[in-house]
Amino acid sequence: MNTPAKQGRVVILGIFVADLTFRAPRMPQIGETIAGTSFLMGPGGKGSNQAVAAARAGADVVFCTRIGNDAFGSIARATWAAEGITARAKVLDHVSTGAAHIFVDENTGMNAIIVASGAAATMDASDVDAIEADIASARVFVTQLEQPLAAARRGLETARKHGVTTVFNPAPATPLDDSIFPLCDYITPNETEAEILTGVPIRSVDDARRAADVLLEKGVGTAIVTLGENGALFHNREQSTHVPAFSCGKVVETAGAGDGFTGGFAAALARGDEPLAAVRFGSALAGISVTRAGTAPSMPTQDEIQQVLSQSPQPV
Repeated sequence: MNTPAKQGRVVILGIFVADLTFRAPRMPQIGETIAGTSFLMGPGGKGSNQAVAAARAGADVVFCTRIGNDAFGSIARATWAAEGITARAKVLDHVSTGAAHIFVDENTGMNAIIVASGAAATMDASDVDAIEADIASARVFVTQLEQPLAAARRGLETARKHGVTTVFNPAPATPLDDSIFPLCDYITPNETEAEILTGVPIRSVDDARRAADVLLEKGVGTAIVTLGENGALFHNREQSTHVPAFSCGKVVETAGAGDGFTGGFAAALARGDEPLAAVRFGSALAGISVTRAGTAPSMPTQDEIQQVLSQSPQPV
């Protein structure tokens, strides 16, 4: 069977962690032990999840990170090889690859996560300098905040230097210096992250618009606030459109959905889709991913995403 040609290069800077996922009826209290219903170990980390999502969605993906010389690092390399991702991963001795504890409520699919970045926590601007040629050849550059901010900033600066479209996923949520926002062509916070960045509590789409306006005033080109089951808001100075979520079946696990959205959005931009169409593509990807267990393993193929889009009406 012929493998479809990749369309558009996406360079992603971020981390890999091994996801250790526990499903249970509820979260235990401090000092309490409860029985879980299942356990699963698999590939994760926001940057790596986004790389898998973008690759399965048809992009030519380069992923930059640091990992340890250990069993989790071997899982990382095997994951990227299987997905056709070009890895620029510095391997460190005597430092472990990152790991994440993920609690999944078996009743709702909602999650709570603790991430230890491990080797990726040592990333700095030199990692970006080493892949400048990759960034210069890309159509889209993506980064987040699980690795040190200095590395993320250098990545955004380098992409801007070479005229590459920048997508910044400000997660995990943390206050940021306003100087980073003018480097962002697109920013993709969820409700919690947008509230932390803007001070605007988000309980509705109109609240998301108010928060997005604050991000525009800070210098962002376009704000895309993801709203979980309420979809996503695409907002810039010319257009403000609410894209409803795609319902693709019973929600099994929401961990990784935001990563899927950002990776899918970047892949669609890289192949030349209009930005609003890219939001719909990322939303459809996320809608499929929540019906499956795991983070990276839950990411759908481009054909699966296009099938969902073909069955859904365009937003008015």
